[in-house]
This record gives sequence, structure tokens and C-alpha cells, in this order.
Amino acid sequence: MIIEKHEDPYFKSCSSHSHIRKNWLGSIVFPFSALLQQCEFSDQTDVFERAQIFKKSCKAMFPNRRITTTVFNGEGMQILVTRYIKALNPPQQLLDIFLHDSNATLDLIARFVSLIPIVPDILDENDGFDIWMTSERCVSLAIGNKEEHAILLCNFFLYFGKKALVLLGTSMLEGQVAYVLTQETDEYLLWNPLTGQCYKQFDPFCPLQSVDCLFDDGNVWFNIQQNNTPMAVHFDYSKESFWKQLLPKNFQGTKAQSIQPEEIIYCETNKSMIEDLKNRIERTLEGKMMEWRPKQPTHWNRQCTYILRKILPKLELGTGSFVSSEESEFESLLQFYWVTGFPIQMPYTDVQSIIDAVYQTGIHSSEFPQTEFALAVYIHPYPNNVLSVWVYLASLARHQ
Repeated sequence: MIIEKHEDPYFKSCSSHSHIRKNWLGSIVFPFSALLQQCEFSDQTDVFERAQIFKKSCKAMFPNRRITTTVFNGEGMQILVTRYIKALNPPQQLLDIFLHDSNATLDLIARFVSLIPIVPDILDENDGFDIWMTSERCVSLAIGNKEEHAILLCNFFLYFGKKALVLLGTSMLEGQVAYVLTQETDEYLLWNPLTGQCYKQFDPFCPLQSVDCLFDDGNVWFNIQQNNTPMAVHFDYSKESFWKQLLPKNFQGTKAQSIQPEEIIYCETNKSMIEDLKNRIERTLEGKMMEWRPKQPTHWNRQCTYILRKILPKLELGTGSFVSSEESEFESLLQFYWVTGFPIQMPYTDVQSIIDAVYQTGIHSSEFPQTEFALAVYIHPYPNNVLSVWVYLASLARHQ
């Protein structure tokens, strides 16, 4: 658009007179996707072209299998997924708990990752607009999507020198998933970063339904085996008859610089805040229990509550064996009551989620007139305000 301003010379002695003329020459539209798709390094253009061709050829062979080669980072730059993989340090607090048991340490680290709340994917990965945060950002915000959880766990395992890759596939329970594959001496292990559970490849109870692609810090592999169930898959991705790789072995610049930091700095969680939150959850649940039972009185058994409060901290770190005092206290209680209940464990997101989980147990719905209840809450703090919430709700009915 051109704007011209003209002043009329005949009216200079009196007042200024002007008029504006607008001429439209045309318009230019910059689509947002075009701005996002600017590559971070101009010399990597051929890599992105190769990635696009690779993805199309994979989808042509197996349209229903997942394949992700590039995503956008937090700055809107398109990068290879391989740049998210790098050995990163877990919280030192976790490393100091099981000093002489490496397997227990790995399980604890997987548990820590599973306690980071998950944010659902709002974009379809087939659209090519996936946005992934770095592991440092995921930890600092204490939130992440499925892939970010898997990348974080994979990077922690690499810190211990494990052979680990991110696996994209589908699960019969969760739909599209991202697991971590670790190669042990004589077997492969499949880790679910959202639950912290580990499965052997031939475990019939593993919920993973399909193995579609793998990636590490150097390459992406697409599964071209006819049967992609975990039990049938050959995980030796060096065999080209089983796996189609994005980058050839002699490709120059294959390992681009990682976008991950050199190390992650963790902050300690405020313990006084944890105590306040625990008390608030207990008071809220007690009030809700009475609200859910408008026609019956709600009586609380303080002795059982006291016992449950001592039990819950032992459940967090898997040291669930009761000491003799707790056993004797519980046995004396069982002499007079039928006790029904179980613990609930969940990552902390908000109080309402805890209320909903307790309500779904249905323990409050007992209509037996002499029923008593016990409620205990325990919150185990991890670094960066990652919290594990335990709620033990029990109903007690006196023996007749």
C-alpha cells in the first residue's frame, strides 16, 4: 500500500488542506508453518530433505506404524530427534539411596520420571508439528509429554553407561506410547516411563503392542519386519533386512550437537510446603467423606489412622516390610474389626485429582451403621517439586 499526502498551495494563507490517496499493490502472506520450518543450520538442509523422504517411504510400506524423524524445539526450530539424546545426570539424592544396588537405583530413577505429571499431546504427530522440550525444561517445569518422559529416562540410563534407545510404538492400554529400550547382556528390557515399570521382551504381561521405530543420538531406525509385536521383533537394528535406517553409516555430520545441557541443576523441594499440603489434603478428604455420606454419621478410628501413617512412608521406597510393633498393633486391631482398604499412589497434580481417585474406590459408600473409617496421607518429596502422593483409606466394621 502506498500512501500519498498532498497539500493544496492555494490555501496556504488560510489553512492547510490535504487529502490522502491509497493504492493497493498486492499482499504477501507468511504462513506460520513456513516460519517454523526454518532450519537451524543451512548446511543441514539435505538432512531434513532426507528425513522427509525417509518418512514418506516408511509410511508407504507400513502406513499404520509410527515414524518421527524431526520435531520442533522450544524456539520453533526444526531439528532431528537424535539431538535430544544425551547422557544426563539424575538427581544426586536418588543416587545416594541405594549405593550398593545399581538395579534398585535404576528402578528408583524410573520411578522419579514416572512421577513427573504428563501433559496430553494436543497435536497429531502425523502433521509434522510435534514440539518437544529439552530434558532440563521437562524437569524444571515438572511436566512433559510421553516422548519427553521417554527421552529423560533414556538420558538418565545413558549416564550409567547403559545401551539405551527411545522406542515409539502403541500400547493396548495407552494408545501411542514412547518406551525406553535397554540392551542387557543376554536380553532386551522395555521400560514404560509413565509407570516406571520394566518388562522383559518376552513378558506376556507387557502392554506394549507394537514396536514401530527406534532412535538414539546418532540415527533413527524404522521397523520393516512383518510382525512388529515385541515378542516377535528382532531388536538388532544393525541388520538392514529388519530395520530401515535414516542416515547411512558414512554420512558426514550424523551426530549433530545435542540441544541438551551439559548437566541438569536440581533444586530441593520445600519440606514445610509438603507438610502444609499433606494437612490440607487430609482435611479436604475428611470433609468430602462426610459430604459423600449425608445420611450416615462418619466415625474415625484414630488408632488405625495412626498405624496407616507409619506404614505409608515404607511403601514409597519399596521397604514394605512392617516392623514388629506395627504388626502387633495391626493384629490387635483385627481382633475387633474387619478392615477393608488399600493404598492409592499417584503423582501430585492437584487436590481435585486426589479427591476423584478416593471417591472412585467406593469405600465411603458403606451403609453398615457401625462402620468406622481411617484415613492417612503421605507425600514423598523429590527434587524440583516432583511429589509422590499416598492415600490410605480403610473402613472398619466391628465383629458381631
